[in-house]
Amino acid sequence: MPAIMVLGAQWGDEGKGKATDLLASETDSIDYVVRTSGGHNAGHTIVVNGEKFATHLLPSGILTPGATCVIANGVVVSPEALFRELDLLLDRGVELAPLVVSANAHVIASYHSTIDKVTERFLGKNQIGTTGRGIGPAYADKINRVGIRVADLFDEGILREKVEAALDTRNHLLTKVFNRRAIEVDAVVEELLSYTERLRPMVADTSLLLNRALDEGKTVLFEGAQATMLDVDHGTYPFVTSSNPVAGGVCVGAGIGPTRVDRIIGVIKAYTTRVGSGPFPTELFDSDGEALQRIGGEIGVSTGRTRRCGWYDAVIARYATRVNGLTEFFLTKLDVLTGWEKIPVCVAYEIDGVRHDEMPMTQTEFHHAKPVYEYLDGWTEDISGCRTFDELPATAQAYVKRLEELSGSPIWAVGVGPGREQTVVVHPE
Repeated sequence: MPAIMVLGAQWGDEGKGKATDLLASETDSIDYVVRTSGGHNAGHTIVVNGEKFATHLLPSGILTPGATCVIANGVVVSPEALFRELDLLLDRGVELAPLVVSANAHVIASYHSTIDKVTERFLGKNQIGTTGRGIGPAYADKINRVGIRVADLFDEGILREKVEAALDTRNHLLTKVFNRRAIEVDAVVEELLSYTERLRPMVADTSLLLNRALDEGKTVLFEGAQATMLDVDHGTYPFVTSSNPVAGGVCVGAGIGPTRVDRIIGVIKAYTTRVGSGPFPTELFDSDGEALQRIGGEIGVSTGRTRRCGWYDAVIARYATRVNGLTEFFLTKLDVLTGWEKIPVCVAYEIDGVRHDEMPMTQTEFHHAKPVYEYLDGWTEDISGCRTFDELPATAQAYVKRLEELSGSPIWAVGVGPGREQTVVVHPE
């Protein structure tokens, strides 16, 4: 399998880092692990030998020596966040994989996070729920053709021209609308130039690098950030991220053609969570929701925000299968559901008295969607030590099989705990 995608199939935080790390660590043939969208607003938690690690901008494969990690052109890169994250791992004595950064990736400058924060506050009750880390403004500059690319950091003249062009309108906004002080061009240029010496050895034409690797029969693992329901085109707009974390966006964000991809894995929780604002049909506001949050440790890796929790939504799973062309699912956190006598699963929505088996067409309809539940038998046994599907309780097996029937794609493997080894393979490759 020369090209594998690992994507979020809900609203993020599904455990993509676990799936990516598992593939990278257990498959000797994986040569590259690639991030293709988003920025340091993403968060992946990886547990290795009982020790917990968090990555944000770095690919999860950074903890797998032997694989080369790539931050591709579709990512927006904060140099400050990149080096802070690298240094935190190095300070823990971790052996890191080699890292390559695309020359065409866009840069998050300090003024992007400033604009992000003041704009979000200005929106008041209509806030999107951004992380305030400058991701959206950086992508906006990219689309408005006033963005700064990594390659620009190595030409001071071009860098200064681009910073001046970007701040020309930004400073009018800051001073005249938000009543904030203007940002000085010299300060921004000086800060960005301070990163060039350390960054230069990492920078390459990553599209060429990855296509040559595939031509040579090497295996490339594309690691998704955020998730399908946060996609700017296919998610719950406007409560979405600023990029395309679906399968098609991976191709654009890495500079590879869709015909190069062999396997597309959708990572999905055995229940559902969401961070930030926006509609969430299966969201729970009772003790069950509190229990899912507590047992599942549902706090955002990057944001520290408590995640909203709800039951598994098969409508969203089917939508993710369709939009991404999934070949399989990786189901995580099945162990969190231990102890419930009955486990509800959303199989459809009811909107104004009409049943919808597929995603509603409009935001208004989705906002008013009420879940139609099917109730499955639960289990009380501790499943964290199970290593084969047959070792799972019969009702847990039935739960997984029913989700597979409802979700439109086979479930390749199931996570029964946070550790790398706590995985049950349902359908061996």
